[in-house]
Amino acid sequence: MEKLLLLFCNWSTLGVCAALKLPQISAVLAARSARGISLPSLLLELAGFLVFLRYQCYYEYPLLTYLEYPILIAQDVLLLLCAFHFNGNVKGAAPYMAVCVASWFVLPLQKWIIDLAMNLSTFISVASKFAQLQYLWKTRDSGTVSALTWSLAAYTCAILTRFVIMLALNVWVTTTVLRYRKTAVKAE
Repeated sequence: MEKLLLLFCNWSTLGVCAALKLPQISAVLAARSARGISLPSLLLELAGFLVFLRYQCYYEYPLLTYLEYPILIAQDVLLLLCAFHFNGNVKGAAPYMAVCVASWFVLPLQKWIIDLAMNLSTFISVASKFAQLQYLWKTRDSGTVSALTWSLAAYTCAILTRFVIMLALNVWVTTTVLRYRKTAVKAE
């Protein structure tokens, strides 16, 4: 029974991660706006995912232990490009993309670099959630932020018990998004 539960947790997490950012990307594309999305939050999240993926590759962990990270990175890159596009500055994404690519090669130069980066990755992820929360608190407007995306992120964190802190923060961001959600006024 325990093995079956573990198998369910692994595959359900992978499935949710495969679609995690799709509601957010869809909301941004439909609104043609990235209002409510914190670019620093998105960039920190991307950095955390890159560090984790590079660490797993460096130490040659089995692919199934980190398969969701390339999927999440691709979705984050697409969301980042959409955000820059709708903010009117697509070229502004270039330096960030260059840093991401360069970090892929810099991280494994020395074992201590990749180990330190991995130790800091939880703090990077926490900082990402706080950056999004801070942005929502400051603007008091959740804009096009997808509560479904944050709820799915909360689910993946609930399944992966080492991400309990991320679970609480994702739930917090979801609650804040819903609190600041502006209801459409029906024209009568």
